[in-house]
Amino acid sequence: MGGIRRVLVANRGEIAIRIIKACHALGFESVLAASEADTDSLAAKMADRVLCIGPSPSLQSYLKVETIVAAALGSGADAIHPGYGFLAERPELGELCAKHGLVFVGPTPENIRLMGDKLVARKEVKKLSVPVIPGSELVCDYSAALTAAEQVGFPLLLKAAAGGGGKGMKTVTHFSDLKSVFEEASAEARTAFGDERIYLERFIPNARHIEVQVLADRFGNAIHLFERDCSIQRRYQKMIEEAPSPILNALTRDQICRAALDIVEHIGYLNAGTVEFMFDQDQGIFYFLEMNTRIQVEHPVTEMVTGVDIVKEQLRIAGAETLSRSQEQVTVTGHAIECRINAEAPDNNFCPSPGRIIQWMPPEGYDVRVDTHCYSGYFVPPFYDSLLAKLIVKSDNRFQAIEKTRNSLKHFIVRGVDTTIPLYQSIVEDQDYMNGSIHTRWVEDVFLKR
Repeated sequence: MGGIRRVLVANRGEIAIRIIKACHALGFESVLAASEADTDSLAAKMADRVLCIGPSPSLQSYLKVETIVAAALGSGADAIHPGYGFLAERPELGELCAKHGLVFVGPTPENIRLMGDKLVARKEVKKLSVPVIPGSELVCDYSAALTAAEQVGFPLLLKAAAGGGGKGMKTVTHFSDLKSVFEEASAEARTAFGDERIYLERFIPNARHIEVQVLADRFGNAIHLFERDCSIQRRYQKMIEEAPSPILNALTRDQICRAALDIVEHIGYLNAGTVEFMFDQDQGIFYFLEMNTRIQVEHPVTEMVTGVDIVKEQLRIAGAETLSRSQEQVTVTGHAIECRINAEAPDNNFCPSPGRIIQWMPPEGYDVRVDTHCYSGYFVPPFYDSLLAKLIVKSDNRFQAIEKTRNSLKHFIVRGVDTTIPLYQSIVEDQDYMNGSIHTRWVEDVFLKR
């Protein structure tokens, strides 16, 4: 497959295991780049070889581009798969790979730069007939923010131009709050991304977060894997996703998926990506939000309803093969729901809960999938994201999928650390959730205030 025989997995946790499994299914050797905290992890036990790349803190290990490339070269790897997070959207990694003859399993550095800058991405998409959320250009100081706010109107969002994951993103409802929130958002963006640039965007109160999974090879073939709904969020962090979206009709679904492919084709995108939209439920209109140039945490919910193994497709594309199927061969069967199980204490302001897992008993059953790196006795380190597992279920329809999710959460036993399982049990029992009467701020503005 394009000369790929050995892949360096430059990540940790469940996504590292996901990539290792895909490598082995395709007959590739896997080399895990692990920090000191992860050298005895489940991913390390599964990989063909493990290389320690530095101390536990990610700044000294997983986020060091030169170290990752040196590990790949030293282990005789042909390719690097970055997973999500860490270096996945750092164009410097792809450039250094190309310089040393390594295959980067992901989009081109040009793709990453173009869509990674949210302002540049907005300008590029505006060249097409795809609606973009009304907003401003770059605002460099409070005076410019005030002028832009008068034009955009309230409520509005302040967003980091280099942002992602909800960092550097703040809601403003009144002029009186603009100055303090602008300073807060700028500081957060500077800390998170080393880039304090901010722009303004109209806030849509009754919005759904809809994203379209896309794949594109180097031969001009591009397909979408339909959409998923990621509207159950807290502080812009996704919690529960489902596919397909329960609120899109056939016409809107076709339009939003076509818009995603138009963007992919326009920018000459390569590999897997996700085009994200906001859907205004009051107006029945969707708007381009951003594009994530990597595999997403929530990709399994799409795999469950389409039968497409997205990580395998990433490796096929990187190995200069064509997509395994055409658009006409992609269909959606049933309904799937994914819950992100985090080591957090919802009753204590979602405080992280590192520590040793005393008992780990994930649910089992037909069309019940658990992507995880955890086991009884595993120590959850304090250095990284608190994701423990992803519970994904599928059934014939949404009602049955909710029932299966409830049952699976009930039988998901974790002792030793706090988790978000009890919170999700409450959410999937809630009448608003069952009826689909939710929006992107429903969890924090409605559910958690009851």
